[in-house]
Amino acid sequence: MKKILIIQNKRIGDVLISSVIANNYKAKYPDSEVHLMAYDFTHGVIINNPNIDKIVSINEKELKKFKNLMKTINQVRNEKYDIIFDPYSKLQSRLICKFGGATQTVGHKSRKNIGNLGYYTHPVGILESKTQICGKAIEDRIHLLQQVESIENINYAPKIFLTEEEQNFKVPEKYQNKKIIMLGVLGSTPQKSMPYEYVAEIVDYIAEKFDCYLLFNYAPNQKIEADKIYDLCKNKSNIILDVYAPSIRDFAVLMNQCSVLVSNEGGTVHIAKALNKPTFTIFSPYIHKDDWSSFEDGKFHKSVHLLDFLPNAISELSYEQNKEIEKNPREMYLKLTPKMIIPELESFLTQNLK
Repeated sequence: MKKILIIQNKRIGDVLISSVIANNYKAKYPDSEVHLMAYDFTHGVIINNPNIDKIVSINEKELKKFKNLMKTINQVRNEKYDIIFDPYSKLQSRLICKFGGATQTVGHKSRKNIGNLGYYTHPVGILESKTQICGKAIEDRIHLLQQVESIENINYAPKIFLTEEEQNFKVPEKYQNKKIIMLGVLGSTPQKSMPYEYVAEIVDYIAEKFDCYLLFNYAPNQKIEADKIYDLCKNKSNIILDVYAPSIRDFAVLMNQCSVLVSNEGGTVHIAKALNKPTFTIFSPYIHKDDWSSFEDGKFHKSVHLLDFLPNAISELSYEQNKEIEKNPREMYLKLTPKMIIPELESFLTQNLK
């Protein structure tokens, strides 16, 4: 029986899609012991996953302190893992791999071409482009797994495992007479959030065109910004204000009661997909759509990006130029107008709200 560790010290969506490594490994080796190391605020997407025997909690800020990093490395050594998978390959996780004592360590080569430096026994290059509908981010993770295991019948789809109690949760009775559209009005960062005036215009269109309740989703620290968007909306009658998901797990439970998700790109999109809910995603200009647009068929899962409408809006950019757009994407975002998005959104909602 092998004991493996998956390190995913990144955000919510990254942790969820990295769970496909655990799912596929357990499918082949049900007696193996699988641990997943993740930031404490991301656990909601992997709780109750039967393919993960233990969640190893780490704190983002604390792990950057040398003393705490060394403590974590010692804890990993004491676990005596056979294999460590490192999908994100940050400095801290690379050092854990190098000094963690595992027989096999698998991670991505540096994007800056500085060599492996002994971090991994199996250094793997990131794929240049996707070949599967799951998107490149998931495919890259499966590629890591396949460096040490030959697994047939790969299941590329991440899954949220709700308890029976969570599945039986119901929204208040007054909201049960219509379908509910979950709206991700803000991205996980300001750079992933489209201009507020555009969001309000899209919300007004949905409220006017479709007889549904609209439920705003945002992180607890984003309430002030979400209120700004609400104030810009002209049609507020069907917007739900008294139902809110304070944690990522609560969001998954609440999303399970909604009919569709319309959202800025981020972890909530991956959660909705893992719950088999239709999704309409609006990508930030600086995000590479092919990396994260998973399982998109243009019907059940659909997304829009500036380059879909204006292919020459962003030319081939250097790494430094792309970072500049990431710091301030508003100028590019303003080119992706509601007039462009709404026809695509209308066909999506018409089909998925039947």
